[in-house]
Amino acid sequence: MLAEETTMNPQHLGVIGYGEVGRIFAAGLGTHFASVRVWDIDLRKPAPEAQACISLQELAQHCDLVISAVTAANTLAVAQEAALHLRAGTVFLDLNSASPGTKVHAAQAIEAAGADYVEAGVMTSVPPLGIRVPMLLGGPQAQALALRCNAMGMDATAVSPTIGVASAIKMCRSVMIKGLEALVIESYTTARAYGVEAHVLPTLVETFPSIDWEKTGSYFFSRVAQHGQRRAEEMRECANTVREVGFEPTMAQSIAEKHQWVADQSRAGVFAGVDKSGPWQDYADALLAARKS
Repeated sequence: MLAEETTMNPQHLGVIGYGEVGRIFAAGLGTHFASVRVWDIDLRKPAPEAQACISLQELAQHCDLVISAVTAANTLAVAQEAALHLRAGTVFLDLNSASPGTKVHAAQAIEAAGADYVEAGVMTSVPPLGIRVPMLLGGPQAQALALRCNAMGMDATAVSPTIGVASAIKMCRSVMIKGLEALVIESYTTARAYGVEAHVLPTLVETFPSIDWEKTGSYFFSRVAQHGQRRAEEMRECANTVREVGFEPTMAQSIAEKHQWVADQSRAGVFAGVDKSGPWQDYADALLAARKS
């Protein structure tokens, strides 16, 4: 059972991590707060919709709702550092894709500082939905924060007062979704190398007719090429999620490796000449050309 509804009305928003997700939330929520501050360890882009802080400490001392939108690998470290500076009563909303165990440790750090920790399982890609992306919230203050979030136009559902439940839902889903991305990239690129893609894709349509495999393939290639590093880190947290219940994360670990490989290819400039919205064949051809070079 979720806790009874309580009133939550933070006035000063802080966003830790000013990447794609952080920018979207800072811009989308700005009109609902008296002030918006952002901080990133590598803040290279201007923050027109917010005040850029010189340190996490500065942000924490001025904000009563802090959103953490960093990479999965930095989830716990950021929470622990924030806990050193948060004011009592501040709400810390953790959007990061991390294992239930990681979220429990993050919550312990935040709550020891007298602040309230709420975990979020972000259930699909933030763009193009923006702040309307479906989120599952967990923690003692999840219900109260969900009400506040939805009043601002978000799509938040409180699922449990127990930390780890929302993240478990997210992580188990990610094994499937990120796994499908990895499978598509491996299958399609190999089919392209053999020249048999025109035979393979129709068989997928026959088996799963509700999926547009051509369009879905292009979307998967594009997203992984752009965000493979973030996905690889998330999948390592998925592997931790599996380990935390006593199983060997055979699939999750392999999926992480595939996403990391694509991220490494992207970092090496393999996709430099590929239009981000181009067909999957262009991405596959770039991978094949790099293999031959």
